[in-house]
Amino acid sequence: MSIGANLAEGCGRRTNAEMARFVRISMGSASELDHHLLLCKDLGFLQDEDYRRTSKGLVEIRKMLSALLDSIEADLKVNARAAAQG
Repeated sequence: MSIGANLAEGCGRRTNAEMARFVRISMGSASELDHHLLLCKDLGFLQDEDYRRTSKGLVEIRKMLSALLDSIEADLKVNARAAAQG
């Protein structure tokens, strides 16, 4: 829930810089979820196969967040160069 909520909040902001900030926060939430999944597995609340499947999905989400952040940061650099050139 936290990953999606942070992305939604970032979308509601007015700048790409703010959106990038909330994508980074979402990436932190993904790390928290990674820990929670491992803890659930270690405590026996999650079977090994369910853990592997869910962790694999989380890896994909992290890749998507990273690509989104890369895209936003590239736009920020292009805009900064354009502003510097006047």
